[in-house]
Amino acid sequence: MTQFSLDALDLAALLSSRVCHDVISPVGAIVNGLEVMEDKDMDAEMRSHALALIKSSAGEASARLQFCRLAFGAAGSKGASIDTGDAELVTRQLLADERTKLNWSVPRALMSKNKVKLLLNLCLLADTTIPRGGVISVSSTGDEENVSFKIEAKGTNARLAATIPALLAGETEEGALDARAIQPYYAGLVAKACGLDVSVACEPELVTIEAKPAAAGAASQEPQSAVA
Repeated sequence: MTQFSLDALDLAALLSSRVCHDVISPVGAIVNGLEVMEDKDMDAEMRSHALALIKSSAGEASARLQFCRLAFGAAGSKGASIDTGDAELVTRQLLADERTKLNWSVPRALMSKNKVKLLLNLCLLADTTIPRGGVISVSSTGDEENVSFKIEAKGTNARLAATIPALLAGETEEGALDARAIQPYYAGLVAKACGLDVSVACEPELVTIEAKPAAAGAASQEPQSAVA
């Protein structure tokens, strides 16, 4: 493994690709539904199915965009704070399906935007570890200045991709990143900017992700432009 540095333009491009990947599926479903609606010979049942597809896909696209806006976007001017209640809302919307239950135990408060962005990115990572669904529990301890986060993902065949710990640490085997790997790498950047260390632990049916204050002098600040 080697420490990897990505310039701001490449980071922006890869994050944009990631966001597009997240929304292209529901947007494509909306287009398909509208094409079906244009069929003049369509019966009432098909029209009902098409309308249901359009409605559900529009809701999914909206949920993903709202989540990405907070998790990856500026979400306000430099130094802005974000309501953790808004973070809970977008996370619940993102995970609004019958497969995954969200237990949210983060007190509602205004928190620095990078810490909220980190929390959301860790929730996104946790969701990828339970492909068959399960329970994601999110909690925090400490105050704004010394906050720690803990996310537990419980589910059948819960697992963490082998590359994730290295990417969180800013390391890569091949010396390059693609849109699939950019999210955990970005989460690591945000963690460093917050002065937090991220650790992961895997047990049968359980993946635990924690972010805790880094040891004094160990945190390296990334340029604000890279994580704003």
